[in-house]
Amino acid sequence: MDAAAALARWHAVVESRDPAGLPGFIAEDAVFRSPAVHTPQVGRDTVVGYLTAAFTVLGPALAYEREWLGEDSAVLQFRTEVGGLDVSGVDMITWDADGQIVDFTVMVRPKKALDVVIEQMGAELLRMLEAAGS
Repeated sequence: MDAAAALARWHAVVESRDPAGLPGFIAEDAVFRSPAVHTPQVGRDTVVGYLTAAFTVLGPALAYEREWLGEDSAVLQFRTEVGGLDVSGVDMITWDADGQIVDFTVMVRPKKALDVVIEQMGAELLRMLEAAGS
């Protein structure tokens, strides 16, 4: 699958705001690199968890403004609002030959907005764990 087709699948999930479609195109050994956590987060379930929480925290205001497409990757510039603050960021996504996401890196600015995103992501991940009975 080429990067354009893989990117179209990503956009469809984001536009639907339904994370149920995520597991189908996240590789088993995918890596998520968060601006809030020093170590890479590894594994499909972990990556799906972070992205699901991000859908909730970044919410309906999330909009991609620009994108750069490579052979097996894309860089997507986004804007949203979290806790009354404007948030700017970049998603860097890499796919394998089957169109599965293998690496997802997020960068967020400004620092004040990042602090709010970190706080709300932590709360949402905790809520998800409690709801799952973990």
